[in-house]
Amino acid sequence: MKDLKENAKPSKSEQTRSLILETALRLFQERGYDKTTMRAIAQEAGVSVGNAYYYFASKEHLVQGFYDRIGKQHQAAVEEALGDERDLAARIRAVLLAWLDIAEPYQRFAAQFFKNAADPDSPLSPFSPESAGPREAAIEVHRTVLAGADTKIDPELAELLPQLLWLQQMGVVLFWVYDRSEGCANSRRLVTRLAPVTARAISLSRFRLLRPLVRETHDLLGDFMPTAASMAANGRTGKENS
Repeated sequence: MKDLKENAKPSKSEQTRSLILETALRLFQERGYDKTTMRAIAQEAGVSVGNAYYYFASKEHLVQGFYDRIGKQHQAAVEEALGDERDLAARIRAVLLAWLDIAEPYQRFAAQFFKNAADPDSPLSPFSPESAGPREAAIEVHRTVLAGADTKIDPELAELLPQLLWLQQMGVVLFWVYDRSEGCANSRRLVTRLAPVTARAISLSRFRLLRPLVRETHDLLGDFMPTAASMAANGRTGKENS
């Protein structure tokens, strides 16, 4: 029974959804995100405009579909990239490089929709409710990175560190978006230099003296980054909450 489920073909609905997403990503690459309309995507995919909107309410939702896909591909790539590796620096490096490898085909148009993601009102924001699924999946990847490493981690920080590693990944993604070096070589160099520094900081965080610093850093980011997105979504300003 299990084999039958694993070998089952995608439903017609799943195939149509995948076709629309694949077509959108191709047109984003060929024409750019801003110049690609839902009508053009529907026409290229051979479906009605209404059908395209049935599966994806807007272009932003198409990008959310891209987030979901790249996240799943990253999770699969991470399993292979990590293997039996136990060194934390090597694991951090492998995970970030795997993301760059997967995202590389989309780098040309990434800046166009990432500028929308910078808007806290946008569902493309990494802190938005719409991005919760990909965000939690990415944090889980970093939880796996830490769990399989031979570096000792203080149990009190076990839930904080994966979130901080995800925020670090977001920094790498932002750098990558604007990286115009050949083959995004600068982004890869950044990862190579960043991984051992991060691993050393995590290793040191188990010492009682440095635990408060990790917590304060996490709380600082947690208080301001998600709050900014939440306030924007509710139409509030910082002054109203002071």
